Amino acid sequence: MRIVSLLPAATEIVAGLGAIDQLVGVTHECDWPAAVRALPRVTSSAVQAQASAGAVDAQVREVAAEGGSLFTLDDARIRSLAPELILTQQLCDVCAVSETVVRALARTLPGPPRVITLNATRFDVVLDDIAVVAAAIGASDEADELVAGLRARLRHVHDTLRAARAPRPRVAVIEWTAPIYAAGHWVPEMVRRAGGTDVLARPGAHSVTVTPDAVRAADPDVLFVSPCGYDAARAYDEAGALLTRDEWAWARGRAVWALDANGLVSRPGPRLATGVEAMAAAMHPALFPPQLPGQARRLAT
Repeated sequence: MRIVSLLPAATEIVAGLGAIDQLVGVTHECDWPAAVRALPRVTSSAVQAQASAGAVDAQVREVAAEGGSLFTLDDARIRSLAPELILTQQLCDVCAVSETVVRALARTLPGPPRVITLNATRFDVVLDDIAVVAAAIGASDEADELVAGLRARLRHVHDTLRAARAPRPRVAVIEWTAPIYAAGHWVPEMVRRAGGTDVLARPGAHSVTVTPDAVRAADPDVLFVSPCGYDAARAYDEAGALLTRDEWAWARGRAVWALDANGLVSRPGPRLATGVEAMAAAMHPALFPPQLPGQARRLAT
């Protein structure tokens, strides 16, 4: 099957199912596993992603105010790739191409190709999405094996915490730093599975803006800074910048961690299990092996 993936998480799901060879086109953001980096890119962004968090937010607001689109599909390239299946999403127009735009294009393509929309807002639905993609590409056995492996890893974390009767620290996860967003959707469930209690967000709810005072009032023991789209190095820089500000002085005595958002948190795909393991290791270092610096880094506070 010829697959065009318009969502990095979908690309990672296809890869996890052992079907990279069926991918013929991916987004400009798809970077994992390394093999997908050689595939044709079929999207581009109006936002300079390497800008500071505040500059990115300003660009997004400017595009929205002008009624423009943050992402552009390369219609001609997609047409030339002759996809039989297109994977997209409808959760966030800031994160990926709008589903409406994708379906409008698909109707004009020969076939037309089937369009599958991934719509997970909860952790278990992410696992369900793996099965949906697998059914479409004839990889249900591979999906059963993949999901079973992910659940086994999560069960290991749970069993370790339970056996140790580990206390649950209060946790805040910052998804963006200018303005401050508390991470929603599947992230509070990741925190719970990792042995913490999210004090800012509810499972399945949208990410919301919060003030530094609100974060302080929530009194987190552990602060994860994981800006959407950032790797651990950029997250570390953003977290460090936060801690230099007077309104964040209270956090300098807390456990503050920078997480690789792309790899561990933001993309609703198989690597969320690694995100749970990284959070668990940060919150309970005596119970779990340390994560790689490219996944999580603690700030000296």
